[in-house]
Amino acid sequence: MKHMKSLIAAAVLATASLGSTAAFAADISNNPQALAVLDNTANFGSSFLLNNQNNTFADKFRFAITTVDHDFDAIVSSITRNASTGLDITGLSLFSNAGSLITSGTMESTGAVDIWSLRADNLDVGSYYLQVSGKMVSGTGGSFGGTVMLAPVPEPETYGMMLAGLGVLGFLARRRKAAKQA
Repeated sequence: MKHMKSLIAAAVLATASLGSTAAFAADISNNPQALAVLDNTANFGSSFLLNNQNNTFADKFRFAITTVDHDFDAIVSSITRNASTGLDITGLSLFSNAGSLITSGTMESTGAVDIWSLRADNLDVGSYYLQVSGKMVSGTGGSFGGTVMLAPVPEPETYGMMLAGLGVLGFLARRRKAAKQA
């Protein structure tokens, strides 16, 4: 009888531990997506289905810089009726293709309207990904959307040529002024 009670207790404990794994959050991240960068801008986003309450995501959006260094700016947002429906964006980060964190975004607003922004200066030529992290706060569906902007950084030689051009224009303007006075 004593062994039977121990066996029943072990079975109850095992069943309880199996049931408790369902309480852990599942990762519902979407597969990494390529950003379709056109004229140095791109839009991105993801949607999540019903019945994912407390599940988390970390969606990745890949892009490459193929010419000169670029400045990078991004914004992402999610809008719901109130803070207890849809999803909550918990992070916006920029990583190198190797997975090294370059910079993290700044939360601009949270609640019914989540807004995050991010900026990085002088990104070298190479491959990168933007990661949007969050959690589903209810059993309703949810989505987020964002935009990125890449701005080429002029190379030092460009500044030299610009200054030389301004110098030539100044010389010509001065010479023209002197000719009118004579």
